[in-house]
Amino acid sequence: MDALSLFGLAAVSFTLLCYAKEAGSHWWTLGFAFGCVLGSIYGFLQGAWPFGVVELIWTVVSFRRWLKLRQAAPSAVEPLA
Repeated sequence: MDALSLFGLAAVSFTLLCYAKEAGSHWWTLGFAFGCVLGSIYGFLQGAWPFGVVELIWTVVSFRRWLKLRQAAPSAVEPLA
């Protein structure tokens, strides 16, 4: 297995992990977006540009979802006492 294939395997595995954990925290959604960027880079480097384009679209979708989730999450407030 060459370095590019290992990179692709790591990128897709990271994306899958973040997808599985997404319900736990909005930070996993951001991780998913980052994994999509890595998957897109892999797709373009491999020469599979349709895969790279779709992963870029998933990056935008998941990053927008992260922004919405982050705004909806209650902010940590320091206690008054």
